Amino acid sequence: MPGGATVATPSARHLESARTLAGIGLVLLAVACFATLDTATKRSTAAVPILMGVWVRYAFQAVATTMVLLPRHGTALLRTHHPRYQLLRGTLLLASSILAFLSLRYMPLAEFTSIVLIAPLVITLLAATTLKEHVSPLRWALVAGGFAGTLVILRPGGDAFGWAMLLPIGLVLTNAWFQVLTSKLARTENPLTMHFYTGWVGTLLASLALPFVWTALPSWHWWALLCLMGFMGTIGHFILILAYQRTPASTLTPYLYAQIAFAMLAGWIVFSQVPDTLSLAGMALIAVCGAAGAWLTVRERRMPIEPAES
Repeated sequence: MPGGATVATPSARHLESARTLAGIGLVLLAVACFATLDTATKRSTAAVPILMGVWVRYAFQAVATTMVLLPRHGTALLRTHHPRYQLLRGTLLLASSILAFLSLRYMPLAEFTSIVLIAPLVITLLAATTLKEHVSPLRWALVAGGFAGTLVILRPGGDAFGWAMLLPIGLVLTNAWFQVLTSKLARTENPLTMHFYTGWVGTLLASLALPFVWTALPSWHWWALLCLMGFMGTIGHFILILAYQRTPASTLTPYLYAQIAFAMLAGWIVFSQVPDTLSLAGMALIAVCGAAGAWLTVRERRMPIEPAES
């Protein structure tokens, strides 16, 4: 071809298409796992102390990750250039998880998931105000739309509004700082190393509170529920890594918002919760603005956005 240009063969295009479809299928499976995790988390708060539930969720992930990754990667898995940032990242995610558990105790599942998914829009706000990055008018419009959707769901001043409705806002802020730090570390750190340290930092910090919150559970099925939480969190992250290995983040990011649909379905089946018309409108606005904003983020910075999960 002139100028050294190459044309993809039909077989190459077919292979690329197959990898894209596989990546999309994997990311949908991952967010279904995270929706299941959040459903089990909400159910667990009826009988399990929150810090005890958080500890089991992180301990399961830390042990499972170590058993899978350490034999394959050896001591290279432990090498990090920024141990303090690894500690801070793990602490931020632990704080997000505690706020998620608290939020799920008081909020319907679908509304919680929708509000948490404005995190990419908050990242835009942080980038403009603290990192002094240029933000286009389109991005500002998407941020405004996402926050408008959040206000429609929360409805400050309404009968359904209470202090607990502010918990997911705190979660969004800690998660946004977690995402910003993740993008900074991703320039020099192995993603598997980051995942390893995140699990163990959360486990060790939660262990400090464990003697004060540990309680005997009334039935074995609560232990089964806690194990389900740990399994879904661990396998969801693993599947997400596989998805990003096959397909660019810019292609996959909009599909993360399918988690809202999974959360609505789970909320209806498990808790008989059906969002009202205004909440549905707010959730749709968040999904559209959030997906567009997240897509722009990964296109410009070549970084994946983490889905909502506890």
